[in-house]
Amino acid sequence: MILRKIQPGSCKAWLSRISLRQEPCFSSSVPPQPVPPLVQTLQSYLRSLEPLLPPEELSHTRRMVQEFGRPGGLGARLQEALEKRARHTKNWISPWWVQWAYLESRQPLPVHSNPAISLPRRDYNGWRSQLVFASKLIAAVLDFKAKINTGQLPVEYMRGMPLCMELYPLLFSSCRIPGPKHDYIAHHGRSRHSPTHITVVRNYQFFQLEVYNSDGSRMTESQIHGQLLRIRSQSWKTDKEPMGILTSEHRHTWGQAYNRLLKDKLNKESVRLIETGLFSLCLDSPVMRISDEKYASRKAAQVLHGGGTFSNSGNRWFDKTLQFVVGEDGSWGLLYEPATAEGPPIATLLDHILEYCEKPDPKRAPLVPLPMPKKLYFHIDREIKRDIEHAKQNLDILINDLDVNVFNFKRFGKDLPKQHNLSPNSFIQVALQLAYYRVHNEVCPACDIASQRMFQGGRTEYIRSPTNQTLKFILAFDDPSVSVRNARELIRHGIDHHLLGLKLQAIEEGLSIPKVFMDTAYGLATHWKLRTGQVPANTDSVMCFGPLVPDGYAICYNPQADHVHFSITAFNCCEETHAETLALTLKDTLLDKVKGHIMLQNV
Repeated sequence: MILRKIQPGSCKAWLSRISLRQEPCFSSSVPPQPVPPLVQTLQSYLRSLEPLLPPEELSHTRRMVQEFGRPGGLGARLQEALEKRARHTKNWISPWWVQWAYLESRQPLPVHSNPAISLPRRDYNGWRSQLVFASKLIAAVLDFKAKINTGQLPVEYMRGMPLCMELYPLLFSSCRIPGPKHDYIAHHGRSRHSPTHITVVRNYQFFQLEVYNSDGSRMTESQIHGQLLRIRSQSWKTDKEPMGILTSEHRHTWGQAYNRLLKDKLNKESVRLIETGLFSLCLDSPVMRISDEKYASRKAAQVLHGGGTFSNSGNRWFDKTLQFVVGEDGSWGLLYEPATAEGPPIATLLDHILEYCEKPDPKRAPLVPLPMPKKLYFHIDREIKRDIEHAKQNLDILINDLDVNVFNFKRFGKDLPKQHNLSPNSFIQVALQLAYYRVHNEVCPACDIASQRMFQGGRTEYIRSPTNQTLKFILAFDDPSVSVRNARELIRHGIDHHLLGLKLQAIEEGLSIPKVFMDTAYGLATHWKLRTGQVPANTDSVMCFGPLVPDGYAICYNPQADHVHFSITAFNCCEETHAETLALTLKDTLLDKVKGHIMLQNV
C-alpha cells in the first residue's frame, strides 16, 4: 500500500491520510449516498439559524419548519419520494446539484464559477524556457491520462473506505456547452474514435495539436516542443480578434452568440476541435508586474481570468473543463470548469505533473516528420464582431470589479495547532469567522465545501458555519472559559443538499415550493457572505475564485507545515467589503488566537 498525505482540499474529509492502492481504477465499490433523516436535517437547519436571526424571527421560522416536518406532512411525503429516488438512481442528489449549482446558473464562468489554481513560479524567464516547460507539462498530463485509461491510477482510500473515482476519465475531452435556459456538458472521450489532440492558444489564436503518433504512441517531449515552436512561428501577430472572450459572457448572451457563430461551417469546425480536444494549453505573455508584493495576487488573477482583454483573457476558452496556463515569465497554473471537475481529482493530477516534471525526458523522439499543427480559423461577420466587443467590455468590467489579495502567512503553519491538539482546519475556520466579525461587527452565513466521494457518484456538499458555539467563542474571545475546542462542531452541518433535494422534489411533482423555502430566513441562511475552501495540494499553490454574493468574500487557504497560503477575493462595487482589510485583520487574528490559546494552556 502506498500512503500519501494530501492536504484537505475544498473538503474536511481530506484531513486524514488517504491511501492509494494498486487496483483497477474503477473497481472500488462505494456505497450509494443515503438520504439523511428529515428530523436531523431540520434540527440542524434551525441550529444554523440561531446565530443569524433575532428571537422573534427564529420563533416564526421554527413554527414553519415544525409544520413542514410533522409526521404525515409535506416534508415527510417529499422525504419518502427522495428515498425512493435514492433506491432507483445511482445518486439521488448529484445530477440535481450539478444542474442547479452550475448548469442553470446564467452568470459568467470566469470569477463566478471556474476556480483557478496558481502554482509557484518556475525558475525561468523567456519564451524558449516557456515552451520547454509547456512540453513537459503536456507530456505529464498525457502520462496521467494513460494511467486512467489502463487502470493504473490507484484507487483512493480514506480511513479505509474507497472513494468514487468516476470523475477522472471525464476530465478529458469534455466541455460545457451554452444553452438558452441551461447549459449541458459534452463528453467526447468515450466515443470509439476518442480525440487525440489538444488545443494550444497563443496571442488569441487557436491551434489543433495532435499529441499521439500514427501508431498510437504518445509524442515525446522533444516532439511536442518542436510542434510548439511551429505554433509560435505561426502566432506572432497580436492583432487577432479574441474569439475566446465570447465564452466569458453571461451564459444566455453567449448561448445566442454561440448559435450565430455555428451557422458558419468554418466556425463550427473550429469550435468543434476546441470542444473535443483533450485539454487546452494557454501560452500567456508575462504577468504585468507592479511590485513583488502584488505579484502573487496578479499571478493568481492571471490564471483566474487572464488579466483583461489587453492582457491574456483572449487566450481562454472558459467552457473547457481543463485549461493549463503557462506564462512567459515562469507563472503557471490551472483553470477548471466545476460542473465536471472538482478539487481533489485536480489535486491528484497536479501532484502527478509536479512529480513528472522532476524526471528527465524518458524517450527519444522518433525520426519521423510530423504534420504542421492546424491553425483554427474563424469567419467573423459584423454580428460576431459586435458580440466580441460587448464581451470585451463586460469582461473588463468584471475583472476591474474583482479585488484579489494573495499572501503567504509565514508566522506558523499547520504544525503549530497540531502541537496544541487542535485541528488546523477548525483553527483557521474559526479565525476566518473572528476576522470577519472584527471587520464587520456581525457574524454571517458561511459555507465550506466538503467532498462526498465516499459515495457512488458523490460530488460536494456545503458545510455551514457559524454555529452558536462559534458565535459564543467570537463574542467572548478574551474570556478564559471559552476554548478554541468549543468550535470543533463548526464543520458538522452538511444539510444543504438535502434541503435542495426536498425543494426540487416538490418542483418535480408539480407542487408549489414549500413555504419553508420561501421564508426570508432561508434566503438569509443561503446568502453566503463567506465562501471558503482548502487547496488539496502538497505544494505552495493557492486556489482562487470569486465570492458567491456581491457583498461577500471568497477565501481559499493551503496550510503547509510552517506557513499558510491565503487568497481573498471581494467585489469593489460593494463599499463594505475590502479584501486587503480582511487580509490584514486575518493575520492579526491568527496571531491573537495562538497567543490566547497558549495562555489558556499555561494557566
